Amino acid sequence: MTNACFTLTSLDDPLPSDRVPTQCSKAQDTEKITVSIHTDMAALEAEWRVLDENGQNSLHQSFDWCAAWRTTHESQTLFVRVARGRQMLFILPLEIDRGLLFRTARLIGSDHSNLNTGLFTDEDATPPTELARVLTCGLKRQLRGIADIVTLDKTPETWRGKAHPLAALPALQNADSSFQLPLLGNIERTLAQLNAKRRRKKMRISERRLAALGGYDYVVARETSEAHALLETFFQQKAARFEAHGLPDVFQDAETRAFFRQLAQRGQAADGRLLELNAIRLKGEHEGRILAVAGLSRKGDHVICQFGSIDEEIAADSSPGELLFYRTIERLCSEGVALFDFGIGDQPYKRSWCTIETPLRDIVVPVTLRGHLAANLHRGAMLAKRMIKANKASYAFVQRLRQQRQSPLEPAAAAEEH
Repeated sequence: MTNACFTLTSLDDPLPSDRVPTQCSKAQDTEKITVSIHTDMAALEAEWRVLDENGQNSLHQSFDWCAAWRTTHESQTLFVRVARGRQMLFILPLEIDRGLLFRTARLIGSDHSNLNTGLFTDEDATPPTELARVLTCGLKRQLRGIADIVTLDKTPETWRGKAHPLAALPALQNADSSFQLPLLGNIERTLAQLNAKRRRKKMRISERRLAALGGYDYVVARETSEAHALLETFFQQKAARFEAHGLPDVFQDAETRAFFRQLAQRGQAADGRLLELNAIRLKGEHEGRILAVAGLSRKGDHVICQFGSIDEEIAADSSPGELLFYRTIERLCSEGVALFDFGIGDQPYKRSWCTIETPLRDIVVPVTLRGHLAANLHRGAMLAKRMIKANKASYAFVQRLRQQRQSPLEPAAAAEEH
């Protein structure tokens, strides 16, 4: 059995007197697994970027994504580092959410994540049950006084054919799944998985209606100024849609908008991989009018649609959002992308495009006695959420209540509708 010792490391502050490293075994260092807590993100950058290269790890836990979140938010962050001797095993980037009753450590930016995995090496063969045991013990020892519960939400039990390294940890089924479409090298083979004839017919109808207005361009922002302009258009279009449907605007608070602006800025320097803005833009009489926007992120051969919006005031009957997806997927087929991810949340347009539904789990690790109560409440809330979402009338009522109770200064929860 693998031996474990637990170490608290704070690279910004001195080691607290009550957190002296605890050695659980006299085994050789190469056999020990250590769990350490860090507060200096930059000190972990070299190791972090090595883990970023693993295609199984989500872009949402990448160094640049988390750095953008940390730059634009004031929440307390800490980073769990797990290693065997000198070999890095994984990193969990966490932020502390201080509620009225509980302190929750959760993955950075979870409200706006479509897929969470943590950051794991692809070279480790530690049995999942042993890894789960070591992490659970380490978190309970090292987060005492910092958090009551750790939640790693929106994690897949399996992802692209491989089991998640922490699949052995206790978890709850998330109320939402995520949806993906395999890309098969070209648009013809890709559409063959779907109702290709109907999909092409819809595209022709869209193009015919837009031709009557002067035609359109499919735009991919390549300049920073253009990316920022499209992002601002998205904020405006999404706010109008949420207001029209009586829903809270989950992109309205200043921190969230600053975060996505950071991603757009950094994305241009990284060839659009962090956040690439795509759009349908009118020509003719309405020259320059943006009908649809989609924000994409790319990690290797996996592309996630982070968000999307349409202009509902003009040419809405031309289905510009569907046309934008068609043109985007057509382009990505030729660029070596193997999986187009529509993200979390069950929407009819996602089911019409996707052949894969990925169930997601919320991993829950109580740290204190209070945390066990929080875990039970989380379980009850998740069950209630699944029941409410199964009833459209109940779900609409709850969304209206959220909008009425939301303070202008209170960050909104994540939207299932991207």
